[in-house]
Amino acid sequence: MVMLPEAKLYIDGTVRRAAGGKTYDDIGPWTGDVVGRAADASAEDIEAAIAAARRPFDTTDWPTNHARRLKLVTKLYELFVAKRDRLVDIARHEVGAALVAVNRAQVDMALDAWKDLIDLFPQIAWEKDRGTRTTNGFITHRKTVREAVGVVGAITPWNFPLYVNAAKVVSALLAGCTVILKPAPDTPSAGTIFGELAAEVGFPPGVLNIITGSDPAMAGEMLVTDKRVDLITFTGSTAIGKHIMEKGAQTLKRVFLELGGKSAKIVLDDAPNFAREVMQSILVFHAGQGCAVQSRLLVPKSRYAEAVEALRQAYAGYADKWGNFDDPANLMGPVISAKQRERVMSYVELGKKEGATLLAGGNRRPDKGTGWFIEPTCFVDVTNDMRIAQEEIFGPVLVVIPFEDDEDAIRIANDSEYGLSGGVVSADLDRALRVANRIRTGSISVNGGACVSGDLPFGGYKVSGVGREWGIEGIEEYLETKTVAYRM
Repeated sequence: MVMLPEAKLYIDGTVRRAAGGKTYDDIGPWTGDVVGRAADASAEDIEAAIAAARRPFDTTDWPTNHARRLKLVTKLYELFVAKRDRLVDIARHEVGAALVAVNRAQVDMALDAWKDLIDLFPQIAWEKDRGTRTTNGFITHRKTVREAVGVVGAITPWNFPLYVNAAKVVSALLAGCTVILKPAPDTPSAGTIFGELAAEVGFPPGVLNIITGSDPAMAGEMLVTDKRVDLITFTGSTAIGKHIMEKGAQTLKRVFLELGGKSAKIVLDDAPNFAREVMQSILVFHAGQGCAVQSRLLVPKSRYAEAVEALRQAYAGYADKWGNFDDPANLMGPVISAKQRERVMSYVELGKKEGATLLAGGNRRPDKGTGWFIEPTCFVDVTNDMRIAQEEIFGPVLVVIPFEDDEDAIRIANDSEYGLSGGVVSADLDRALRVANRIRTGSISVNGGACVSGDLPFGGYKVSGVGREWGIEGIEEYLETKTVAYRM
């Protein structure tokens, strides 16, 4: 393991330590050892960040100078691309990502999606002519104007931190907002690098601020309850999202939430290469630590035995192909922390008590190293009313549920408080689309189509969230609409 550079705060244009120089250990998931140290921000530091963000929004042309913002965000993107090796080190040592995940969502997909936002920026209509109308005997000319919301508090998770940090920071900056980014305590460096490189690019003081801390709640509470913060954007658990919405209501703060998921993949009975499709459904990418992972596999009862045998073979074949730090084909490493490992293991024990059949995995794996390793795990004979089918586990645990026909598959998929993503596979595209169109979810893949991309909106129905990230829609989350009417 390498030792990452110290993760420092970035407040009012200055990269610095926390008040009093306090730090905390950054623990690497692969080994459980310290891989860096991060600034442990105090209430004084957070107050300074809020004040710093308020000033340039209220007193400079940052919200209205579109060309300047685009130029700086582009320069910052180019510097991130040049520093890819640093990003890889952070993803591997701090986030616990395997190499395949690094080369996809952890780093490269994040940079590609950032570029998508830059490319989409010229499409934003800052003004729209709404025509004239005669009212009370006189003619009124009308237009609508899009303006930045204000100061944004961005609270981000540990699972894909660079990707989510970029979504929130870049979209808000392009919209003309100023930003305070609070990354998760487990992944501080994936946040503080934004401040370090913004300082190098020459961002105006206060436009972007980064605060890190060992306390998972203190900074977030201050941002959510402070009336100087106009919008909170949060990605994380549904429980915390509900808390943020409740607290934000005291100041009628706009709240944008991207929350949990329990997405269903439906493999219909006519799916081409049925066994292979089922085998490819094993939940191993980044140890299942993704809000949009397809953690419920729905297969037809008419082919259920075939599906179970295919999964048995798939998990047996993958038994020695995970948990290798240097393997370029490795999809799965450890979970993020000891706490998360124990949470996932508690669901494994719950699945057994609920009467599901443990087909594969279900064990801690200390032989893989001193970090937080859990085997790829699969339960079959699951019913959709079991907690392991309803609750977000956020680990490498797949549950397999049989269905009678298309109507039953749709019913089971929708029988969830979540609605973030999902998938449908069939040899008949029209049939697959008919099913997909009836799934209550923010995005859905049909026959393997890529429904997550930087130029597409991403978000959820029901308790999976409020609002959309990425795409034009993601930038527009940070805009207000003003109506202007005038007589000539």
